[in-house]
Amino acid sequence: MNALIEAVMPHLIIAPILLPLVAAALMLFMSEQQRYWKALINVSASLLGLLIALALLARVHGNGTPSAIGIYLPANWDVPFGIVLALDRLTALMLLITAIVGLAAVLFSSARWHRAGVHFHTLVQIQLMGLNGAFLTADLFNLFVFFEVTLAASYGLLLHGSGRAGVKAGLHYIAVNLLASSFFLVGVAMLYGVTGTLNMADMAQKIPLVPEGDIGLMHAGAAILALAFLIKAAIWPLNFWLVPAYSAASTPVAALFAIMTKVGIYALLRLWMLFFPSGTDGATPFGAEVLVAGGLATLAFGALGVIASQQLRKVAAFSLLVSSGTLLAAIGLNQAALTGGMLFYLFSSTLSISALYLLIELVERAGRPEADVLRADDGSQPLPFTVEAAPAIGEANLDDDEEALIGRPIPAAMAFLGLAFMLCVLLIAGLPPMSGFMAKFSMLSALLAGGEVATGGWVLLVLMLVSGLLTTIALSRAGIRHFWTTHADTPPRLRLIECLPIAALILVCALCVLRAGPVLNYVHAAADGLHQPASYIGAIMTARPVPGVLRPGALP
Repeated sequence: MNALIEAVMPHLIIAPILLPLVAAALMLFMSEQQRYWKALINVSASLLGLLIALALLARVHGNGTPSAIGIYLPANWDVPFGIVLALDRLTALMLLITAIVGLAAVLFSSARWHRAGVHFHTLVQIQLMGLNGAFLTADLFNLFVFFEVTLAASYGLLLHGSGRAGVKAGLHYIAVNLLASSFFLVGVAMLYGVTGTLNMADMAQKIPLVPEGDIGLMHAGAAILALAFLIKAAIWPLNFWLVPAYSAASTPVAALFAIMTKVGIYALLRLWMLFFPSGTDGATPFGAEVLVAGGLATLAFGALGVIASQQLRKVAAFSLLVSSGTLLAAIGLNQAALTGGMLFYLFSSTLSISALYLLIELVERAGRPEADVLRADDGSQPLPFTVEAAPAIGEANLDDDEEALIGRPIPAAMAFLGLAFMLCVLLIAGLPPMSGFMAKFSMLSALLAGGEVATGGWVLLVLMLVSGLLTTIALSRAGIRHFWTTHADTPPRLRLIECLPIAALILVCALCVLRAGPVLNYVHAAADGLHQPASYIGAIMTARPVPGVLRPGALP
């Protein structure tokens, strides 16, 4: 058994790509009448993907060395000519986030939403394959390929179960992302023309050697490429597409899309740290001011949108903008300790916003229990939530039968919704004792620990505190409207498979608090690897093909 495990482990790096690909291909051979078999395959593949992500994280962090990096050459070609997959702590973290959010969305959808359209389960697995491939790949060409796979699947998922508003928002979403893809191609072509390579590690070695006459062209290519990622990361003012699209998406799709903006964040973080690392002379890396300014503007815009929104779905969408702005500004400030706290915040905010999206539908159902049934089972959105008139003075403590409400037990469904909503508020607003507070505290401590704080650091500190306050007010206001002024005749009907993913996401965030020491050690080790990319570059460039194995396209 040990020998089998040792033989399989080197090939486990490619499993996050192959597993969803095989699952999606298998489901394409099944008819829509076999929808529940598809759901079983989808859930099983997602669960197995989570186990693989945990195994990869343990592999890359288990030995405790700062340069623990796994390299896989799928075509067995020499670097930098063949495809390269690289696994480090950052990649393992992103794979884990994707697996957790994907499994939660799939479980929630199995209760009802998978019946709202065709090929839902197949598209989810293709989406997970694209996300995993984007995090694992070590060359720009395959990053573009997986970027497009992710976007293609997201187009179908966004239109799943949506009405007129969803189609309108979906068309805007498609147009903006096609523009981002064009920028991606132009930027990659310009960088390839200057450096002569697409392998990210090889390009990182060649960028410092670019002739002085080509530096302007190289910077232009890097800026255009970054613009594609900034659009995906929803930087202001290029984020007008996010709130309408995410608000119109079906509940499990919106929860899954919580990871989508992080693809742009990851690509920026990875490539910026590789191509423009901090030097010993203290000079500001290329584009740092733009990242800080854009991140702060996005954070401020998101915070204002949160407090101005009256609908929970829009509050959740603007919370994603707050998260993206915080991450972008932290990247631009370029401090290793701050990057570690930022990675903790990335993990916590993604899971908590995903949980909030799943919870919103159940909270709205509590206001209108009849919305539990999809209209005509045609995939349309649930009936909109409406607030009933408040009871007259003197009637607040009586029910419809003039019986006292005081002392009556709270229904289990309402107790679960109330507790879950309260914990989501604490997580997203960054209040103690949840992981959102610990992540923000880690970031603020890193900002203040360096002695002299830059102007952008002070602005980020203030905006993080203000955005937390505004988020608390907005979500508390929504909680009062949904829980205190709603008087349904019967408690909402909740399914275990709907409540389980919400509880699991919140529980994972709570476990991060209980295991804060190991979590912080991990994210800070990942940050150190990013700020000192020599180990990552060396591991890729020194990888060698397996001898005696025929390479695809090679003559026997």
